[in-house]
Amino acid sequence: EKIEKIEKSSPRFKRVYSEYELMSNELWDLENTDTSTIPDDFLEAIKLQTEYLEEEIDDWLLGAPQVD
Repeated sequence: EKIEKIEKSSPRFKRVYSEYELMSNELWDLENTDTSTIPDDFLEAIKLQTEYLEEEIDDWLLGAPQVD
């Protein structure tokens, strides 16, 4: 509910959250397939980007006013 409220008021948050969902799903797919053909540095880059987006979302949620 809180995420939906912030998405409505902030196009930047909506974009960041959408990117996070996409990256998170992609990472899950990559980690649950045969990773022997995927370079380790590529997987690490996806993990780092996903973590960065998650931290940004967390900061936004912690700094946002409480939803009644």
